[in-house]
Order: sequence, then C-alpha cells, then structure tokens
Amino acid sequence: MLQLPDHKVPPLHGLVLAGGKSLRMGQDKGMIKWHDKAQRYHVADLLKAFCPTVYISCRPEQQDGIGAGYWPLPDHQTDLGPLSGVMAAFQHNHDCAWLVVACDLPLIDAETISHLIIHRNSNVLATAYKNPSDGLPEPLITIWEPDAFPVLQEAISEGNASLRKTLVQNEIALVRPLDPNVLMNANTEQEAARIRAAYFKPL
Repeated sequence: MLQLPDHKVPPLHGLVLAGGKSLRMGQDKGMIKWHDKAQRYHVADLLKAFCPTVYISCRPEQQDGIGAGYWPLPDHQTDLGPLSGVMAAFQHNHDCAWLVVACDLPLIDAETISHLIIHRNSNVLATAYKNPSDGLPEPLITIWEPDAFPVLQEAISEGNASLRKTLVQNEIALVRPLDPNVLMNANTEQEAARIRAAYFKPL
C-alpha cells in the first residue's frame, strides 16, 4: 500500500496588529498601558513564548517609533484595515503560518494564545476563536496558514477587505474560547473605561 508522506506543519510566526489609526479611541491603541508596558509590546512579549519570530505591524510612519528589541513590519497598503498587516506579513514570508493578534484586546493572555495553538488545524485556511456574541470567527486573534495568502489576495481583488468575511467563506477551524471575556476589544474611550473598571485595579 502506498503510504503518503506526513503533512508538514508550517512554522508559526507572530504578528501584532498595531497599525490602525485609532480614530475612535482618540489615541494610539497600541501605546495604551493596560499592563506594565505599551500594549503593542505586551502582546509581542506574549507571542514570543510561542513563536520564534514576532513582528509588530505598523504604518510606515510608525516604523521608526518601534522600540528597541522589537521588529517592525510596515504595511504596504494602509487602506485595508487589519488586512493590511496580514498581507504585509505574508509578503514578508508566505511559507510560514502567522499567529495574528490585535493590540486592542486588553485581556488577551498566554493561556488564550496557547489554547488556540493547541487546537490549530494546519490543513485548513485558518484557526480562529468563535466569538461568543454572534458565533462568527474572531479575526483579531487568528492563525492564518500559508494557503490563506492567495485567498486573501483574491479577496482584495474582489473588493473584500474583511478578514471575518474571508474566514466565514472558507474552511477553517473554529475554537471555543476558554473565557469569552478575553476576546473583548477596546475601540473607543467608553469601551476602554468599562473594561478598565471591571478588570483592572485603579491606577
């Protein structure tokens, strides 16, 4: 009987999405100190425990402001929202998978990242958490496999810049989060205030 070779799992690199303009927040979300350092560095440090290489996605004008010890990865297109960062990552290296985490998830922790990696399915386009509020994939913390690159390129050519829509339209692994609250994101001052009041001690 012919035995097929084992599927080789692509290496996993990390990407912090921190290139947004944060217009609704009124300040750079990546620079908010939810913990002991700016959030873009906090998330990068979390990812370093799981990925051999971690980059911080940013707009070109932010590149020089990325701190020492961290690797900036500037967007080539800045009008695609979070997709800009994911595309820059695949253009940098399209042979690896990318563990993408946005900087506007104040409660993200190592356990949540580890749980997603444990349930990774490298045979499908992506592995994502199931958003508890609507049951849809949560694109702000997702593992994108190399096969996602041409799919995302095609989506852009069709005028689709929505990472969530691409996840919905393709075969993916959907993972139930250990703690749904960890997936809460802070896009506005009001959202940030509610999260800080509920989960963080007063400064």
